[in-house]
Amino acid sequence: MTSLLRFTKGHGTGNDFVLYSDPAGDRPLTAAERAALADRHRGVGGDGVIRAVRSANLPEGAAALAEDPDAEWFMDYTNADGSPSEMCGNGIRVFVRYLLENGLATLDEGQSLPIGTRSGVRDVHRLADGFAADLGRWSLHGGEPTVTARALPVPRPGLGISVGNPHVVVALASEAELESVDLSEAPVLDPAPEAGANVEFVVPADPLVVDGVGRIRMRVHERGSGETLSCGTGAVAAALAVRHWAGPSAPTEWRVEVPGGVLGVRVFAAEDGEHAALSGPAELVFDGTLLV
Repeated sequence: MTSLLRFTKGHGTGNDFVLYSDPAGDRPLTAAERAALADRHRGVGGDGVIRAVRSANLPEGAAALAEDPDAEWFMDYTNADGSPSEMCGNGIRVFVRYLLENGLATLDEGQSLPIGTRSGVRDVHRLADGFAADLGRWSLHGGEPTVTARALPVPRPGLGISVGNPHVVVALASEAELESVDLSEAPVLDPAPEAGANVEFVVPADPLVVDGVGRIRMRVHERGSGETLSCGTGAVAAALAVRHWAGPSAPTEWRVEVPGGVLGVRVFAAEDGEHAALSGPAELVFDGTLLV
């Protein structure tokens, strides 16, 4: 039986999403339905689907409320193929913009809003020109797998990093090499992580640091979505990897250029360890209704 679904299309630096509201948690689309929504030929089209549901109304939300009772809303995020993901850095900024525009939450400039995700509660801060999300404590996780990608002449070493979801970052030698990588197929990781990983290819700028800010360029293949114009958690992972390779004198502020725009990354100390924050725009493009 089909029914009408109201949706909104949004994006953060070209990383685009289909969002819909389900406060009571009684409209959980199947993986196949979510994949159909994200299909760029037969659906709305997007890198992922985001359901806005109150944390109290879904099982995963219980952990969020236990961590922070003010985390009223849960970002139920899935990749373009309908598979669930722990976290989405661009998506959480667009999600908060969606909540605000639809009167589901309020957030003045300079204030923060806690959001439940599968990787825990994440605080989103409203800026004058966008939003910044504290992605929590990061870690070197996933070892150093070998990465093979189309149009790269030889396999390259990668660095595993977790920012709530898994990443493997690969350093390349030049802008030309970055442009030549063919990400129409998923890179092959050896050993392969059991849950998969997003794979970022990164080139440091020359000079690397200008006015105390590190600068890098990045392309990404996201598990479950393919190559995307931007990946927020990937931008953070890429900046953290280059900072790790650069050593203790590396900056804590980073400018990450992705095909869809520019994102900011800031590393800072917190009570539970070193955190990474992601800043950038969040745009809502259009609303619509379709049969699901």
